[in-house]
Amino acid sequence: MQVAADLVAETYALGAGPWTMTPVARGALGQIWKLSGNGTSWALKELLFGCSEEQVRREAALRHASESLAIASPRLMPNRHGAYVSQLAASGGSYVKLYDWIDGHKADASDPDVLDWFGRTMALLHTAGEGASQTPKSWYEQCPRDTDWRDLHKQVHAAGVPWSDALGRFIDTSAAELARWVTPADPGALVTSHLDLQPQNVLIGPDGPVLLDWDNAGPTSAERELARAVYVWSGGNKVDIDSARRLARAYRSAGGRAAVTGPQSFSMLFATDLNFIYVQAECAIDPAKTATQRAFASNQVVASLRSVPNLASVSRLTTALEAVW
Repeated sequence: MQVAADLVAETYALGAGPWTMTPVARGALGQIWKLSGNGTSWALKELLFGCSEEQVRREAALRHASESLAIASPRLMPNRHGAYVSQLAASGGSYVKLYDWIDGHKADASDPDVLDWFGRTMALLHTAGEGASQTPKSWYEQCPRDTDWRDLHKQVHAAGVPWSDALGRFIDTSAAELARWVTPADPGALVTSHLDLQPQNVLIGPDGPVLLDWDNAGPTSAERELARAVYVWSGGNKVDIDSARRLARAYRSAGGRAAVTGPQSFSMLFATDLNFIYVQAECAIDPAKTATQRAFASNQVVASLRSVPNLASVSRLTTALEAVW
């Protein structure tokens, strides 16, 4: 990756080097590399499935706004032309973004201090982002129809993947059960926020928690983002009631006004999980994708089918939070 490392350094005017790139982590949409040289390190995100420049501008705007709220996050660096995303034609046309490198460790979702920090941070984001007028993306408000699932399952079955039967059982049960709660959000109650507030997107750095991965920043329902975050941070289907209540209290104490009121509050959670399984299943059998991409997608389907939200857990979580509101 020496050629790519040198090209990135030139694109972002980082100096002569030598520069090296080391793979760090792979997500659903991108590969993270550690770019090192000249006694410095940077986090490079390679976008594996293209790039929306409008989305990057939205990310940059929310990051800049968050600085005044004292929400720590890695800087998104402009290239030497002032753009926040670059296409490296010489390395196959990949789009990349460059961030500060932050040394640290993963957040412990059961740590009371981390839960307090996260609840406050979400409340600050929701307060600052009030009055959003754009329509949320369909990823957060719609999900595949029954006919879409049936057509996909036929293709999956024909491809002979080992999880074909598990996907079929999911389609016959959970997919339909959750889809009935997926609806458009109230356009009068939208905020601009992060949209991917999961524990894996929080790093504990030398100065405390840091919020990562702002790629999805945009309009959403505060209630629905809160519900999804509380579910994820409190253990998913294995709900830790104490953690859920602590997070919710920290959110409310910091001025957050949304509340979880029932299964309808979890529309965003259900939509994103259903859509994720669908697109990963599509990718896993797509001959146009690389073998590495198909294998990654296949693993994501298997893992996701094991952790699909269930309404019993959602109901238990809602009941446990009633005293907080």
